[in-house]
Amino acid sequence: MAEKREVPPDPTESSVADRPRINRSRLARIFRRMVDIYSPSGKEEDLSAYLHGMMKRHGLPVVRQEVDEDRSNIIVEPDIADVELVFVGHLDTVLAYDLENYAFVQEDNIIKGLGTADMKGGCAAMVEVWLTLWENGFYDLPIALALVVGEEESGDGARRLVRDADYKYAIIGEPTSLRPCLSHFGYLETHLWTEGRVMHASQAPKTRSAVNSMLTCLLRITNYLQDNRPEIVHNIRDLASSRRGFAVPDGCEAWIDLHVPPLTPLGELTAQIEELVEAERRANKSFVGDVDFETIQDGYSLPDKGPLIQMLKSVFQRQSLPFLPESFPSHSDANVLWQAGIKPLVIGPGNIEDAHTPEEHVDMNQVIQAAELYLDIALSYRPRNT
Repeated sequence: MAEKREVPPDPTESSVADRPRINRSRLARIFRRMVDIYSPSGKEEDLSAYLHGMMKRHGLPVVRQEVDEDRSNIIVEPDIADVELVFVGHLDTVLAYDLENYAFVQEDNIIKGLGTADMKGGCAAMVEVWLTLWENGFYDLPIALALVVGEEESGDGARRLVRDADYKYAIIGEPTSLRPCLSHFGYLETHLWTEGRVMHASQAPKTRSAVNSMLTCLLRITNYLQDNRPEIVHNIRDLASSRRGFAVPDGCEAWIDLHVPPLTPLGELTAQIEELVEAERRANKSFVGDVDFETIQDGYSLPDKGPLIQMLKSVFQRQSLPFLPESFPSHSDANVLWQAGIKPLVIGPGNIEDAHTPEEHVDMNQVIQAAELYLDIALSYRPRNT
């Protein structure tokens, strides 16, 4: 009878001889197929259907977890009571920059295409690990696989996952160039709106412009951040006014993404932004507008110690990878898992600087090494026989 372990054993306890091997050609085929299936947020079901059917044919206990009537997460769990670790990847991408040229293109070892780095490379590596585990008889490791939808927009797939989940740890395959991220930035999605008065465009000086009010308010906020909080990354993601033809717009909206270092008190930051809007109101008597926060996600920092970290250090050593922890600089499903009480570590192939760009790409060798790394992590949960 296998002995249940509360923490993963050191992988050096297992001999290399009995370690299963990743099927590299199959991994390449899965990766190509995943990239060729267009799956922007909200339209992931074709990719979900492909992965569900393919893993079902290989005998995995894969299920669909409904997120809404048209979309579902893909979950693989062993039939045991306590699953300790979940591997998480998101199936969605941003919208294609060019619908004629978004698919898989290979140039030597470089794979180009929408979602190659963020994060179909990581997802393909995880899928190949589960196929390898199942065909080698590893049915009851206390680990799960969750491929979720919606990460690039609302995070609804991750929120559905954690509703019923009781995992202790998560490995998330976001692009980190295989550097381990034990800490993670927080995220604040800020929504500003202003109001004005419609008037013929030639009479603009005689009325209150919602756009002018928005611009002065945005400058007040961004100047404050640049001068006083340079550690916070801010991006004016959207700026739009009401369409009134040849007239002064009577409404304007802006969305600002704020990525903040781990452990930054977001309550203090939201209060400061509200104070800046109030300062604009006091300085400009004609100002009509306000601010609200669409998304507030805390960052976190895990200590560089403990059984899981020791296991990871051993795995990295076996894989000849340096264990140099960093902080993940964006928001991701890790924020959602952290808020649900799950401790997430972000490790995946690709570079975040290449994500969401027309030139997105990943090195296939890094995707293969990610699969080897994930497999070693999974196998470290093998119990000793007694």
